[in-house]
This record gives sequence, C-alpha cells and structure tokens, in this order.
Amino acid sequence: MSLGKNIQLLRKQQKVTQEQLTERMAVSRQTVSKWETDEVIPELNKLIDLSDMFVCKLDTLIREDLSAQEDIYSEVIIKTVAPFRMGQYVMVTPNPEDDVNAYLDQWAQKSGLLDFKPDAKKIGWDFPYVSMELQNRFRLRGYVAAYILPDGFETEYPGVEFVNQVKADYAVITIYDPFRAAFEYIPNGYKRIMEYLQTNGFKETPKENVLPCFEYVYEKDGMTCMDVYIHVDSVSKTETFTNFS
Repeated sequence: MSLGKNIQLLRKQQKVTQEQLTERMAVSRQTVSKWETDEVIPELNKLIDLSDMFVCKLDTLIREDLSAQEDIYSEVIIKTVAPFRMGQYVMVTPNPEDDVNAYLDQWAQKSGLLDFKPDAKKIGWDFPYVSMELQNRFRLRGYVAAYILPDGFETEYPGVEFVNQVKADYAVITIYDPFRAAFEYIPNGYKRIMEYLQTNGFKETPKENVLPCFEYVYEKDGMTCMDVYIHVDSVSKTETFTNFS
C-alpha cells in the first residue's frame, strides 16, 4: 500500500491536475508532488481535506491499496446518448434481474424484434418503488429491463410499455467481469461515478423523458462487461457519443 499512489490514483480518476489539487489544498505544487511520491506524508488536516475532496473514507485513503481495483473499472467519461425508443417491463420478485430478462427475451422473440435486429441491445435498471415491508418480509426487489428498438421496427404484440428517451448526457464507467463479485463491484462502480460527479461539480437532477441511470451488459473479447450510465445535468463538454439505434 502507498498513500502517495492512492492520492495520485484518485486525482487522476477524477481528472484533477496537480495544479488544481494545489489550489484546493492551499499548498505548493512541490508539496503535492512529494505527497504522491511518498517523500512527505500530508498533515492530518490535509488528509481529512483529501478524503473529503475525493469522497473517500480516511481509512481507505490511508490503509487500502486502491490500485488493486484498477483492472476492474475504466475511467469515468461523459457520453452523449442519442434519442431512442424502447420497450420496457418491470418485475418485482426475489430474483428480478433474471426473471425480467427472461420475460423480455421471450417478448423480443415473439414480437419479431430479434428477427428484425438479431443484435438488438438491452439495458436495465433498479425499480425503486418496492416498500421496505416487501423487501424485508418477502425479500422482494424490483428491476426493469428494456430493449432498444431500432428505427422502422413496429409490432402489435403486447406485453411491454413503449417509451421514448430524449438525447441526454451521461457519466459512464465500464466494469469488467462485474458478476464475479456483483454485490461489491457494481455498487462501487456507481460510487465511482458519483465521486467523479461531485468532484467535478456536476449535479444529477431528474429530467422528463430521461432515465436517471441504467446498465448495459455485453461481451467483449471473451469477457462480460457492464457499462453503468448516470444522467448528468448541465454538462458543458462531452467526450464521446453513442447511438443505441
């Protein structure tokens, strides 16, 4: 474990330059450089300021080797997602992800979607409107899955809700092999995005006809990957563009 490497890693993850860190910590650039090379250990008040800035527990900053997780997560980037139309369905069960995905795959087959576009993309997100009583007493959770519908596809087959999404900007992170430790890797992916948004001054706000967040699972080079998208408001600069159509 290296405190200096942790400071440098968190700074780079959140796209903060040494000059910006110098200004925020009210120290010289030379001091920041010495922190990151372990020549100097920051004073306690500066360690607290660093943990606040990086939205990181002080114990984590000091004791853990954060570089060990670098093969799990990509950097957070901002993507503009083109408008799209989707067919969505929600289930509240003890295992909603598998249940709703199985249902939606059956719908996609019977509706003709997979004949029209065999590689149609599917996304999903948590359904938050499940009471604590249902969660605690019956172990029920909710999840929504949706197929992105290609231009020109029409069907009269029932069973999903058709929804239009407008163009929007999202903070995105890729999680590699997310289901190897799903209850650790996926929540930490969301946490990394929120830390990035807080550090860079973005605000996540609800917007009509825009999903607050969603997940996209796919295979790449023989590995399962998950892209986590969280909507951001008033983003002045986007880095990439993606089109689900």
